[in-house]
Amino acid sequence: MSNATQAVVCRDLRKRYVTRGQAPVDALVGLELTAESGECLGLLGPNGAGKTTTIEILEGLLEPTSGEVEVLGMRWGVDDEALRQRIGISLQETRLADKLTVAETLRLFRSFYHRGNDPMETLDVVQLAEKRHARLDTLSGGQKQRLAVACALVGEPELLFLDEPTTGLDPQSRRDVWDIVRRHKERGRTTLLTTHYMDEAERLCDRVAVVDRGKVIAVGSPAELIQRIGGEHVIDFAVQNSHGPVPGVEAFGDLPSVRDCRLDSDGFRLTVGAPHECIPALVARLSVHRLELTRLTTRHVSLEDVFVNLTGRRLTAEELADKGP
Repeated sequence: MSNATQAVVCRDLRKRYVTRGQAPVDALVGLELTAESGECLGLLGPNGAGKTTTIEILEGLLEPTSGEVEVLGMRWGVDDEALRQRIGISLQETRLADKLTVAETLRLFRSFYHRGNDPMETLDVVQLAEKRHARLDTLSGGQKQRLAVACALVGEPELLFLDEPTTGLDPQSRRDVWDIVRRHKERGRTTLLTTHYMDEAERLCDRVAVVDRGKVIAVGSPAELIQRIGGEHVIDFAVQNSHGPVPGVEAFGDLPSVRDCRLDSDGFRLTVGAPHECIPALVARLSVHRLELTRLTTRHVSLEDVFVNLTGRRLTAEELADKGP
């Protein structure tokens, strides 16, 4: 069994989908993961990385092809009823009965648990108390999402699963969900959430596991992952050359304090330790190559840069907008 301080343990987790007439699809290829009790652990990655497959196996909704899974020191297939009483789940898309009121819905979910929170107190937590008599088909998208989270919380779970909890929400609704996650953590409970919003992971998560192509490729606190890049700042710039082609990354990789140089979608991205040393040298180098600077910005390194550094690609606009597996 796992250590008592570990709420989730995955060892060599694999999941293969087999459809007749089609090539098998390996969604997970030896994923290793632990979540410590009381922490908020984020699974960060693009659509198709394996985040939702992982979380659905941990929730008992999918069976793995192989590997070991322990949740709260128990196993699906052996301790199913005990596990269902101790976890809360908010799926990517929760379909609730439109003709029920908010209060009726939450009372229904509370009845599934032997113990739990008062439904009306839970509505206060998610700031829906004034909507308790409203039918679900009258709620906004953000209100429905907060109700889905309330349904996951009403059983007073030791472990809360949130799969893409803020996708498609307006900024205020996103902050409301963030506050709910923070309050759950303040009570010493564990949260495992999937996201492909970098700012969300940085604000909420004690640790982040970066998932790509079915496995965890890096794990640590947001600050630790950022430090691994080796630079504290990013210089994004674009150039044009009226006399010939624009040079490649080899023209800038040897500038002072540069740790990494990559081509971006519309220019170059330098990860640097000291922008005040790099920028004058960059301007001089552009002059040597007779290049015209059309854009230059500086910023601190973020989890987005970590992801690019680890995978060599950015999350696309579609991945940031859609809900993926």
